[in-house]
Amino acid sequence: MWKTHHQVLACVAMFKATVLILSVLVAANATELPSKKYLNLSAIKTMVAAAEAEAQRQNVQVTICVVDESGNLLFLEKADSAPLNTIVSAQKKARHAAFYKSPSKEAAETMKKGSVEALAFPDFFPNQGGLPIIVDGQILGGIAASGAKSEIDEAIAQAGLDALLKK
Repeated sequence: MWKTHHQVLACVAMFKATVLILSVLVAANATELPSKKYLNLSAIKTMVAAAEAEAQRQNVQVTICVVDESGNLLFLEKADSAPLNTIVSAQKKARHAAFYKSPSKEAAETMKKGSVEALAFPDFFPNQGGLPIIVDGQILGGIAASGAKSEIDEAIAQAGLDALLKK
């Protein structure tokens, strides 16, 4: 048994110190996970609002699409009079931009150079209008528009991207 109250207090203090030292050692050896940026709803709404405004300014009806870095659909909006085929085209443009970390216009230029073998690449889509969403060197996804002339589609996507990067 304990002889004095002071011995009990000393033992409790030693136990607490041991627990503190062990927790510091465990924390020091723990592997830290990297932090990763992603497209949250606020970022998507910011891009879409700017893209919609640019489409209205250009007086065109388009489908706007945003995908994550894996090509998963995050947002899709077809304007009332945009053709139905723009739903698929906008998604393909955005996926191409996300997968290849480059504008879908580059795929169109690849085809113009005669590199038809590129068509065998997964989600390769040679049509201007999709842009990669890259922040701090990290690919977050792709944004695209479809339904107007290709250069206008890209300008609409660029307006969305610019709004995000200014935020």
